[in-house]
Amino acid sequence: MEEKETMELRVGNYADIDLNRSVRQGMPEVIYGAGKTVEQIVGIASAMKERGIANILITRLDPEKAEQVRLGLAEARKAQDTQKHAQDRSGQALSEKEAEKAPAESDFTYDAVARIGIVNRQKTAKRGKIVVVAAGTSDLPVAEEAAVTAELFGNYVERIYDVGVAGIHRLLNRLPAFEGANAVIAVAGMEGALVSVIGGLVACPVVGVPTSVGYGASFGGLAALLAMLNSCASGVSIVNIDNGFGAGVLASKINRQSLWKSDEE
Repeated sequence: MEEKETMELRVGNYADIDLNRSVRQGMPEVIYGAGKTVEQIVGIASAMKERGIANILITRLDPEKAEQVRLGLAEARKAQDTQKHAQDRSGQALSEKEAEKAPAESDFTYDAVARIGIVNRQKTAKRGKIVVVAAGTSDLPVAEEAAVTAELFGNYVERIYDVGVAGIHRLLNRLPAFEGANAVIAVAGMEGALVSVIGGLVACPVVGVPTSVGYGASFGGLAALLAMLNSCASGVSIVNIDNGFGAGVLASKINRQSLWKSDEE
């Protein structure tokens, strides 16, 4: 690994870790798991952890790859422990066989619904309030990606799921839950109408997330995306199709700015 002026950390020939991102943006670099090999994910996450970075987020991990990442991180940790702590309490070096018998542990946790892995997880104080709303149960993977992301970055998150416009009374019955929210993330597929409805009911910014849930004419979420972009409700902003992570980050920044304003007052 090669470090450049403490701002970047080169891992192998495949990654340049942005060590200064948490200073600039308030949150560390995130690992996009889709398209990366297990070895690349393990290498990047291990290097970030070695530099003391906490709550390392790995998005878009399917269960099979997540298990391979867990095993890879455990082996990497075991190798580091063997190298750094290969001495017993009497100061005598451990034999190679004894070192090999040392338990392989990993601090990797995985959320199968959100398809998110977290390395070096540490508790963070939850401040402010973000409400994550999902139109239907089929939208939960994207909604949970948004919710878990927001929680990891120190926001209190309240979930309201399966309240789509097909039974709009379910949403209206939950309106008190929106009180005190600094941002709402609204996740919907099909025609994406939930975003406009919520946008007309709340005072805070609404982040709309179209999902690829729907039949043929939904065009993989494009219909919901266009409907949300054409919302007549004020204060609505839209992220890309299925981009729960992006919605979680945006809502987190909105919430943080609201808290800064409150602290200054």
